[in-house]
Amino acid sequence: MMRSIASCYRLQLHAGFTFADAAETASYLKELGISHVYCSPYLQSAKGSLHGYDVVDPQKVNLEIGGEEGHAHFCAALKNLGMGQVLDIVPNHMATGPDNKYWWDVLENGPSSRFASWFDIDWNSAEVKLQNKILIPVLGDQYGRVLSAGQFAIQFDGQCFQMQYMDHVFPLSPISLSIPLSKASEKINAPTLSFIADTLARLPSPGPDENELRAARHRDKKVLYELLDRFCKENPGGLEAIAKAVAELNQDVDALDAILNLQHYRLAYWRTADQELGYRRFFDVNTLIGVRVERLHVFNATHSRILQWLGNGAIDGVRVDHPDGLRDPEAYFGKLRTSAPNAWILAEKILQASESLRPSWPIDGTTGYDFLNVCNGVLVHTEGLKEITDIYQKFIGEPQDFDTLAHAKKLAVQQEALGSDVNRLAQLFVEICEMNRDRRDYTRAEIRRAIREVAACFAIYRTYVAPDRNQIAAADQSEISSAISIAKIRRTDVDPGLFGFIAEVLSLQSRGEKETEFLLRFQQFTSPVMAKGIEDTVFYCFNRMIGLNEVGGSPGRDGVTLDDFHSYCTRMHAEHPRTMNTLSTHDTKRSDDVRARLAVLTEIPGQWRGALRRWSRMNRQFKTNGFPDNNTEYFLYQTLIGAWPISKERVTAYMEKAAREAKQNTSWTQQNKEFEDALRQFIEQIFDSPSFFTELEAFVAQILLPGRINGLAQTLIKCTAPGIPDTYQGSELWDLRLVDPDNRGPVDYGLRRSMLSELQAGMTVEEILKRMDSGMPKLWLIHKAMRLRRDKPDWFDSNSSYSSLTVEGPRKEHLVAYLRGESVAVIAPRWNARLNGNFASTIVRLPDGRWNHLLTGENFDGGTLRAQQLFRLFPVGLLVRDEE
Repeated sequence: MMRSIASCYRLQLHAGFTFADAAETASYLKELGISHVYCSPYLQSAKGSLHGYDVVDPQKVNLEIGGEEGHAHFCAALKNLGMGQVLDIVPNHMATGPDNKYWWDVLENGPSSRFASWFDIDWNSAEVKLQNKILIPVLGDQYGRVLSAGQFAIQFDGQCFQMQYMDHVFPLSPISLSIPLSKASEKINAPTLSFIADTLARLPSPGPDENELRAARHRDKKVLYELLDRFCKENPGGLEAIAKAVAELNQDVDALDAILNLQHYRLAYWRTADQELGYRRFFDVNTLIGVRVERLHVFNATHSRILQWLGNGAIDGVRVDHPDGLRDPEAYFGKLRTSAPNAWILAEKILQASESLRPSWPIDGTTGYDFLNVCNGVLVHTEGLKEITDIYQKFIGEPQDFDTLAHAKKLAVQQEALGSDVNRLAQLFVEICEMNRDRRDYTRAEIRRAIREVAACFAIYRTYVAPDRNQIAAADQSEISSAISIAKIRRTDVDPGLFGFIAEVLSLQSRGEKETEFLLRFQQFTSPVMAKGIEDTVFYCFNRMIGLNEVGGSPGRDGVTLDDFHSYCTRMHAEHPRTMNTLSTHDTKRSDDVRARLAVLTEIPGQWRGALRRWSRMNRQFKTNGFPDNNTEYFLYQTLIGAWPISKERVTAYMEKAAREAKQNTSWTQQNKEFEDALRQFIEQIFDSPSFFTELEAFVAQILLPGRINGLAQTLIKCTAPGIPDTYQGSELWDLRLVDPDNRGPVDYGLRRSMLSELQAGMTVEEILKRMDSGMPKLWLIHKAMRLRRDKPDWFDSNSSYSSLTVEGPRKEHLVAYLRGESVAVIAPRWNARLNGNFASTIVRLPDGRWNHLLTGENFDGGTLRAQQLFRLFPVGLLVRDEE
């Protein structure tokens, strides 16, 4: 029976933090008040994985974290504690490599593989050289140079043949084995070996739909391999002959080339991936291949363990990773819901500010990025942020418009990292145009330009048009029309008729088999364009207030009003009351407390302007040939403010990643050594500069308390707003970590357990606040709020309600105040640096009754409550009405 989900706590499982570690941590989480442990993916992943998203076998539990036995122990430990479990699952992609037996079979057998239908591979490429072949872009140089340098070698261990290149190995196709086996047979005149070689060479090559012939091929191949194995074991001379034949082939460049050309893959220079890759990936990661989970047999095979656990109560819910990569997310969620009708199902769906989760999806909500950005935005001071815009643009010496930059970067990422995806779409559209006499004269180059432009003009991650259901929502039609209209204005060099035809295909006005294929693939494509162009590029370029540069965020927006905040919460309570509320995840660009501190800058733009000018002047001497540029320097100062205290090593590693992601002075694929060396030296020298560090520490000290109050305010809101609160591992104390891998380090649970024990033993509010530096107030707040949710779930569920509280007085805009049902009042301050603790005569109107402040033990009567009195002992208010 499913346990009621009141809250969850995210744990990142890997070889350094296993099921055994998670089981040991669970008792602490239980005491903290958590109802469900929320685990990172733990189906079998690639060796050494630190995150679990690179699944290689969806039917096994990851051996590195304890395997089946460890999993059973972990589940039993949770059951004994009365806790539940939520699991992160990855339906969109799998990792390539020899650990993935399904992928390995496809490399060995090509379209004739039993698992060819599992993966999203284009076997009929327009490139003749890639027909029925998979491009594997791993070589460090051009293929011919690598071959001539002797970097390829056949390996034979007495049982199987492999092609080795550096640290990579690949299977050899059955037909190609006839070459070394025939050569060996000639040496010792072995009829059996000759028979095996000849029969392997004649194995049929059935297509994807020839199931019976494919099964027969697999059966015959298996028998032949068993026969070869037996022959080698019974004939040492035969084994020696094969080894000699392999050694000779490895010395013969032409022979190796011939064998490589017989494979169902084409080993190529790594840079070819940008333009010629023939399979769908997770974004631009070549080693994560798209899975055709829309096919029922693939869904069943990849979800069998997950559905088993949902069925037997081992897990109560799932977080579905990257549903936008799926061919038809709604259909996928429908299958999942039918298979697990009572499960808590969440989508890692990135919603833009103007976008809502599709009501037709049979799920409980998102993983909380929409909440995160609303909560983050309400802490930002709008007028101060506008002033910071001027400060930023003057510092970098040029105007900076977010939308313009976003469009340019989305175009750039399509021309470079996602070029192969554009080419695949362009080929499809060329074929569509060829079948239409009014469209056939559009050139491939023109079509490519048009596709890139339309994708760059989308303001959301994707649409969800479903041709097989003849389904197109008004929101989809509106987004398509808007993108096409903007594209026509931006690219007057492209025939507007071509844009119009693309619109017809995308909106189901032009139908056909190829039109359907183009539409579905285009919808899968725009999500990577947004993610790579915005999240992984613009968020490191547009730096006026980096605390707003968050997944699903709108950095060009000037904050969130109180009305906007209350409207969002009201809508969530009505539409998705069991959505997830989060502030930090493994994917956030910076943790919740870093963002909370940075928000204070919007309250004190004048002080920020002065500090920026002084720091720039004093540190100019440390630049090398003008590097780092002003935009990077601005980003660095905000990072130091947000994450201080932080070590030089952490800052250096982070800034290297940030600069490469920005792709303005250096990048992952074209590293600029001069810039990176100058940036590294700049960081080292400012860390060694007493004058700069004295100023930095003084500035941080000025905003430290307002930033911490922001942190408590957003934590209180997360725990009480409509939705289920999630805590990312370790963030129950002050969390000043940055983007991964900085946020995936070990968590000191011994310290947290000890601090929680102190709280439970009895500490006064004054004692808790004296431990502010340790994060004790945040731990106290989470403990009390989570316990309340667990003890009184009906006060927060869909049968409860959400309504704003009336606030009056000169500081009314400084309070986020609302009721949950009739029993819980939440009052959190914002813009605390401007307040400086002075609420003047501002009051909150509470319903009648006696209200207990859970964080201080104070009691207040309903009616008029002075804010100054409420916050006398603790910075935020969590009030519960006496049930009597």
